[in-house]
Amino acid sequence: QVQLVESGGGLVQAGGSLRLSCAASGRIFISYDMGWFRQAPGKEREFVGAISRSGDSTDYADTVKGRFAISRDNAKNTVYLQMNSLKPEDTAVYYCAAGFVGRAWSSSYEYSYWGEGTQVTVSS
Repeated sequence: QVQLVESGGGLVQAGGSLRLSCAASGRIFISYDMGWFRQAPGKEREFVGAISRSGDSTDYADTVKGRFAISRDNAKNTVYLQMNSLKPEDTAVYYCAAGFVGRAWSSSYEYSYWGEGTQVTVSS
């Protein structure tokens, strides 16, 4: 069992930056691929990015590529989402997720564990 807790959300102006953190419980954090998803009001949950269990591979949605970066610290059982050049359309609840994903990083069905989310609001 893995429990995930996101933090770092808030209100930021367009063009600003935020760093989200996702702290995981348990000693087997290193075994899981980690993903970030987001859901805006009235929209379906969408893939943001993911990082492999070792941290040597990442993948991003086209909408955030070049602006967002995922990293992980396995010693701290934490994964991060650095968000730069934020736009109003990035406004959403952001969720982290853990799973044995393989290469299907963008599929939410591949993730077994989810956090409760953290709100990110970008004002224009």
